[in-house]
Amino acid sequence: MPIAADVSLGKDVLIFQPELVNLYGCSVEAETRIGAFVEIQKNAAVGARCKISSHTFICEGVTIEDEVFIGHGVMFTNDPYPCAVNDDGRLQADSDWTVVPTRVKRRAAIGSNATIVAGVTIGEQALVGAGAVVTRDVADYAIVAGVPARVIGDVRERRGPTQPDPKLDYA
Repeated sequence: MPIAADVSLGKDVLIFQPELVNLYGCSVEAETRIGAFVEIQKNAAVGARCKISSHTFICEGVTIEDEVFIGHGVMFTNDPYPCAVNDDGRLQADSDWTVVPTRVKRRAAIGSNATIVAGVTIGEQALVGAGAVVTRDVADYAIVAGVPARVIGDVRERRGPTQPDPKLDYA
């Protein structure tokens, strides 16, 4: 599995096993860490200082902002009504469907095995529980879990506010 020539990697990106990832047409910003068996497709963007754990799939149309944690085996989708063929039975081509964008805001965390359905926004510092299926937007600081994911708390009440690291430039 390759890292294609059209991938934009920021300074000090760490890909633990580059021979075991599939990255093409995407951008990954500075200091992000990527585990084995991760695929990041064209037109996907990963911010700075993120952790993308092994076996994760980040498809076209996904934007992950800075300092986001993505657990093992997280799956993103980009089409709410996927089909292999058109009404006439021909295989679909890129021109036969539209990518529905998904956004994960700064410092959010997504637990292992979660599925993020196309078109949602996961709020700043929100926490998605392991195995959750996120079908709706998640508010800033919300904790969601379950199938489908439902709000079960607020991270500010559970772990307190996250303080900026004075050694890092957030501008």
